[in-house]
Amino acid sequence: MDCKVIDQGRRCLRLATMRLPYIFMFLLLFSAGGLLLLLHLQYLTETLHEQTPGLSDFHRALLYMSCGKLMFPQQQPDQCPYCQDNNTHTSSPKDGQKLSSVRPVIFWNPRAPVYHPKRKAPHITKNYRKLLLKNSALLRQLNSTPAGQGSKHIHRLTQIQQSRRKLMRDVCAKYRSLTRTITRRQVSRIYVEDTHKLLYCEVPKAGCSNWKRVLMVLQGQASSTKELRHEQVHYANHLKRLDSFNVKQIAHRLKTYTKVLFLREPFERLVSAFRDKFESPNSYYHPVFGKPIIAKYRANASRSALLTGEGVTFKEFIQYLLDVRRPVGMDIHWERVVQLCSPCLIDYNFIGKFETIEEEANFLLRQIGAPANLTFPSFKDRNPNAARTTSRITQEYFSRLTLNERQKIYDFFYMDYLLFNYSRPFPDLH
Repeated sequence: MDCKVIDQGRRCLRLATMRLPYIFMFLLLFSAGGLLLLLHLQYLTETLHEQTPGLSDFHRALLYMSCGKLMFPQQQPDQCPYCQDNNTHTSSPKDGQKLSSVRPVIFWNPRAPVYHPKRKAPHITKNYRKLLLKNSALLRQLNSTPAGQGSKHIHRLTQIQQSRRKLMRDVCAKYRSLTRTITRRQVSRIYVEDTHKLLYCEVPKAGCSNWKRVLMVLQGQASSTKELRHEQVHYANHLKRLDSFNVKQIAHRLKTYTKVLFLREPFERLVSAFRDKFESPNSYYHPVFGKPIIAKYRANASRSALLTGEGVTFKEFIQYLLDVRRPVGMDIHWERVVQLCSPCLIDYNFIGKFETIEEEANFLLRQIGAPANLTFPSFKDRNPNAARTTSRITQEYFSRLTLNERQKIYDFFYMDYLLFNYSRPFPDLH
């Protein structure tokens, strides 16, 4: 019995000895492959970390954005979410206190290498240059933006976006209902641009005509925003709305596309709508809205006014707006943003304001990879001879109302004021 065991052990030893060269060869090849992979990854990392004297933090942030999808970093616990904006904060969801300012934050991409400002590189490599040349618009921006100035600009706009989104989420968390269902009606004002994966919610009197022009250029339907007339933009049905897709397609776009919302100070937007629709010639709003408004709210109205609907006063318009039994329904031009765009159901990635629309719209266009020659237009195509509605003009119109009427209008738009950090337009409002 012992002899058999010894004989079996000898056979196993001989077999193991025969296989040893193959095992050593496999280990050698595996180690060599791992070493080559490690050296390649280290080379790529060092290539992206290299810095030239003329490359600022702003330029590096732009370079990193060209390597991956733009992401706004999450708010840090010690950062104030309500302060980096052009308007003073009226009330916080918690205590109504005005908070302190926030630290600047740069763009962050989880797949991009970490930038070490103290790392010194003697020259720009071929791979680095090839990466820049992949995006000619990016290269032109790198060459034209002064170091330091661009960095502060991009930090400021990034921080503003973080603050607006954080405030909107906090207010929604406090005031919204428990339902999270998104219906077709709630996405009916959202326009779709599939080429650059953009969803834009239309807010009338907040630059929507020019935004539609931009979307049409992005889709390749025009080479310039200047060649698009008002009628083409609004009545030719060149743009698709989100509610025209099926449920699965709607859900996919809401999840993966950049969702954009631009809005305006509510009182100023209301005055702008009134001046455009009732003080200027209009073949739709005068008969459809003007006639019933005059008939209900004007004592001893003339026959001409009743027949044409022309000459509605601002006070009559406000009476109509505040009436729970309006003689004619609401219209998107003076409907609240909270109703038009459902910001408590749809998590918008970018919240812009009409007061700074050119700066913020152009900032957004660069982030989504729009053509370098496409900038947000500044022209006014409807009633171009009329002065733009400003805060001064708005104050003048609202001074015609009583304090009680102003307070009721403020209450009507209260959620728009609260969600988007606009200050009270009159000191006697509460």
